[in-house]
Amino acid sequence: MAEQNYEFRKRLAVVHQPNRRDPSRSPETDETAIGEAWSIAIGREAGAYMLNLAKDLQDYFLVSMNVSVLVRRLSGAELATAAASAERTIVLATRAELPELDEGLSEARSYRLIVGEKRIVVCGCDERGAGQGSYYIEDLMNLREAPFLRGQDVVRRPRFSPRMVHSGWGLDEFPDEHLNAIAHAGMDAILLFTKDVHRTPVGFVDFNDVIERAALYGIDVYAYSYFRNVYHPDDEKAAAFYESTYGSLFEASPGLKGVILVGESCGFPSKDERTSMKLREPTPSQTLPKYEKLIVPKKEDPYDPKHLAVKPNPGWWPCNDYPQMLTMLRDTIHRHKPEAEVVFWTYNWGYAPEAERIALIRNLPENIILMATFEMFEPIAREGILNNCVDYTVSFVGPGRYFASEGKAAKERGIQLYTMSNTGGLTWDLGVVPYEPVPYQWARRHEALRRASDDWGLRGLMESHHYGWWPSFVSELAKWAYWEPYVSAEQIGRRIAERDYGEAATPHVLEAWKLWSEAILDYVPTSEDQYGPFRIGPSYPLAFITAPVFPASWYAMNGSRIFRTMYQPANNGRVSPGAIRIPVEIARLTRMAERWQEGVRQMELALAVMPERKQAAGRELHGLSKFFLCAVRTTIHVKQWWRLKSRLFAEEMPAAELPIVEEMERLALAEIANAEEAIPLVEANSRLGWEPSMEYVGDAKHIRWKINQVQSMMRGELATYRNSINQLSELPS
Repeated sequence: MAEQNYEFRKRLAVVHQPNRRDPSRSPETDETAIGEAWSIAIGREAGAYMLNLAKDLQDYFLVSMNVSVLVRRLSGAELATAAASAERTIVLATRAELPELDEGLSEARSYRLIVGEKRIVVCGCDERGAGQGSYYIEDLMNLREAPFLRGQDVVRRPRFSPRMVHSGWGLDEFPDEHLNAIAHAGMDAILLFTKDVHRTPVGFVDFNDVIERAALYGIDVYAYSYFRNVYHPDDEKAAAFYESTYGSLFEASPGLKGVILVGESCGFPSKDERTSMKLREPTPSQTLPKYEKLIVPKKEDPYDPKHLAVKPNPGWWPCNDYPQMLTMLRDTIHRHKPEAEVVFWTYNWGYAPEAERIALIRNLPENIILMATFEMFEPIAREGILNNCVDYTVSFVGPGRYFASEGKAAKERGIQLYTMSNTGGLTWDLGVVPYEPVPYQWARRHEALRRASDDWGLRGLMESHHYGWWPSFVSELAKWAYWEPYVSAEQIGRRIAERDYGEAATPHVLEAWKLWSEAILDYVPTSEDQYGPFRIGPSYPLAFITAPVFPASWYAMNGSRIFRTMYQPANNGRVSPGAIRIPVEIARLTRMAERWQEGVRQMELALAVMPERKQAAGRELHGLSKFFLCAVRTTIHVKQWWRLKSRLFAEEMPAAELPIVEEMERLALAEIANAEEAIPLVEANSRLGWEPSMEYVGDAKHIRWKINQVQSMMRGELATYRNSINQLSELPS
């Protein structure tokens, strides 16, 4: 039966998967079995967070393990006694409550887990540490598929904090179930797009309600600024204006952890003469490039601003007065909340000369946190062509030289360093899927991030943009990688596959994961693809003369404004010309599709031997992988279409044009068949074809629109062109 739009939220709301327990399993000699006579104990003085945590663990046992346990409140002395000598008890506490167990607990969110024969103790450095310890118990029992825990005494600490994500439920929507899932995934912060006090791009949101509910799950809230910074700090109106915006925000919502500042969303009228010195005009989309035309003199730096045909907007350049602007914003915010984080993200000018970027970092004021995107702006040479790594992709592990240069400068300055890592599991490689099932490629990025932590002190991660976050084995691998002791994908991947798909299916699943993780290396991240067919997948149209008007939801923040329906490769100084690049890109994507197809075949073999109770998870991954393959084929077809159209319009002899038109007709029919193959996939899984800021752009309705568009274009513009060729051919020479 087909899912209705947004029905995916029913699945997203399920934090504890029902009936994970395998009744055939028995405890081994070194395992402790939790049964009906057990209870969960917390302190009598424990607050709402700890009570919520205990009830969550109780729910887990009931729903996932079919075990009913009690929750008890104990006095301080009773809690200490329970931790030392109680039987059939799980103690959830903090080091303040159990100081005798605080060895090794010095870092926020760290915890000590002690599993004895008769009792289990989770002692957190703080309440959030106790929470992560409780979730770790769930993780271990999920892998065991039984309420059994092996005896151990281990201290675990997080490698990164904050770990920030946007909502995967809907733009700036955070119901309790989604917050709970985010916390279980090891993340500790969420982001709200902020246009004003209690205002996001989708309208009114009670920030304080979100902050209070998030706190019950150990999650902080950051404001991602969409304020328009209309005054330079030198302006006499600036102080009052920024007090009325940023000041009012933190006065109204003092629980906010901090604010994210990125050039394109909140640039200002800089006085840096290398820029336009103008405030960017407001647009519905916050991500389209501000300029593209570059003049590239020979033997000179093509990114030197003196060569720009159009000077960049201040939001796209490391202006020399950003330190002045940041000082004003920091001081305004800190008057209301001295400990608020002010995070400055250099996303928009990673293309700029290193000297200009590093000069800005060296002049940043105190108490500013620097954030740089991990993989962007890296020039990548492939088979004689040059591409620039655009936002965002997992095809290049990173770090890019832009991030590396800024990480090194941050370390030299003693500035705290964050990065946009996308390790929630999704990038703009394909904008309308819940995650990219390339676990071993993600694992390579996890390892690269850990090295960046060692080399440059990287501490915080932004793990998604507005495409949000979806719980998956990919985000689960990130959780294991981001804690100490470190657990690699090779160590844990097989156990996750066996848990989700069954022992017999696991070899096929692991082979599919390997093939997809290799296939993504052939993906070529380009602006025209990520603002085109890879943004929306098989619903992307084939345009001949007229750019189709794509139907979008009236309530979408970006809708169809965030992609272009007339495909045109970029031709600028940052990449090889489109005419040179496209054949290489087609060849690489064709190879990608072949490997991906073999991975899909492995999933089909896995489904044939998968236990019935695990079939739903298997079908979901199989459908996602097939949809991804359809999107790759669409992008190949779009590139082939562009090449044929370019040849057609360049041809001067009518006799030579007719074969090209016929080839275009065959290609259009092949793409219609590909789009038709995607329809049952999106009908089976309503998350496919949806993205929070665009809403539905790739569901069955939009794919059918695309099919109709291609058919109409063939009957109309293309047929008219064919008739013109025939008429010209009949004229006397």
